[in-house]
Amino acid sequence: MPTDIDRKQGVDSETAVLVGVELPGTSRSEEPLEELSGLAETAGAEVVARLTQRRDTPDKTTYLGKGKLDQLTQLVKGTEADVVIFDNDLSPAQVRNLEQSVGVKVLDRTELILDIFSTRAQTHEARLAVELAQLEYALPRLKRMWTHLSRLKMGVGMRGPGEKQLETDRRLVEKRIVDLRRDLDKIHKRREREVEGRRDHMTVSLVGYTNAGKSTLMNRITGAGVLAQDKLFATLDTRTRRWSLPGWGPVLLSDTVGFIRELPHRLIASFKATLEEAHQADLLMHVADASNSAVLDQISAVYGVLEELGIEQKDTLLVLNKVDQVAGEAELTKLLDRYPAAIPVSAATGEGLDKLTRAVSDALSINFVDADIDFAIENGRLAAYIAKHGEILSRTHDGNRTTIHCRMPRKYLGRINHREAEIRERSPSVAMPDGDADRDSQQVRTTVDEVA
Repeated sequence: MPTDIDRKQGVDSETAVLVGVELPGTSRSEEPLEELSGLAETAGAEVVARLTQRRDTPDKTTYLGKGKLDQLTQLVKGTEADVVIFDNDLSPAQVRNLEQSVGVKVLDRTELILDIFSTRAQTHEARLAVELAQLEYALPRLKRMWTHLSRLKMGVGMRGPGEKQLETDRRLVEKRIVDLRRDLDKIHKRREREVEGRRDHMTVSLVGYTNAGKSTLMNRITGAGVLAQDKLFATLDTRTRRWSLPGWGPVLLSDTVGFIRELPHRLIASFKATLEEAHQADLLMHVADASNSAVLDQISAVYGVLEELGIEQKDTLLVLNKVDQVAGEAELTKLLDRYPAAIPVSAATGEGLDKLTRAVSDALSINFVDADIDFAIENGRLAAYIAKHGEILSRTHDGNRTTIHCRMPRKYLGRINHREAEIRERSPSVAMPDGDADRDSQQVRTTVDEVA
């Protein structure tokens, strides 16, 4: 039976049997347990066997049916595996029953992902977020996972009825959760202020499935030098770099934590501060791994997370990365037929990056407004603001009034005090000279309906 010490050690350097129960509506294009195998290897485990079962509903006590459970028990004994990892979320009771049957530690999908995050967290913020998610996961499982967090010494003055150790543990965990939420809330507010301080720049945020190549793409187009590894969840912290767009100027590009199918809700909540960049971005660049056999499922999973974050309606540019690794031209053509507005690129070789930069420039230009701004001639501060954030097309003077005809992002136009100036829009939305507004709008918007 697994001990408390074993459980705390995660799955590093252990042998694992993978188990997946396919329920109605969960069929995927990838090989069964392929992604779970990648997660297990990322966590440091060696996969020695796999077992799958199809069921209409999971068994309430052990998730698996009795016959499959017996088969799993024999498989664990035959391979001398150290841990069993499920590609499903299990209840505390199901884990306990499974461990009693197979005689080794049993982890579910969420616990495995949390274990990976705990080893990947580098900054103070990421460590706090992971610890919060782990404790919220562990709280209902305290009785199974350990018997103490801190020992109560017994002796003079300590004898008596006291309280059960489990109750003490639960109270300690609950207090720590409250403290972590308070600390992360402070970080979130500070991050909001930091992002707010960048209002003078257009911002682009990279989002996408884990290991889709977001960090590699960021390095290629900005020379950022951020960590880029062929591993799941190599990036947990947001990094922002300046990106000089040809014909546009500098914008701020942010890399974010990768998403994954059935990303634990606790992690989404815990990493709220880290994902603030995506909330505030003018444009999302959704990077997908075109060479992955499950790319369609991964694109759908990312849009599901964006919807959960409440930013699924934000302007999004779909970028099909790793086209140099696609099995054949037919596979890429099939993807582009499905997503005709997508931009095929290779961050590794630089293929398609010129087209990508033009598409991003066009995308950022969609919300530009053609307007006449009339204000007092002595208001030099407003004239400087217009020159900084817009393109001045003409300037006329009439007595003590100045009228500037300019093209400016709507978000900057909206910050002009209407008591200082009269604003007359010439048209609802005028694109930059490079392209057609209707074409650009179709190029940029990739909606959830398209991937449904």
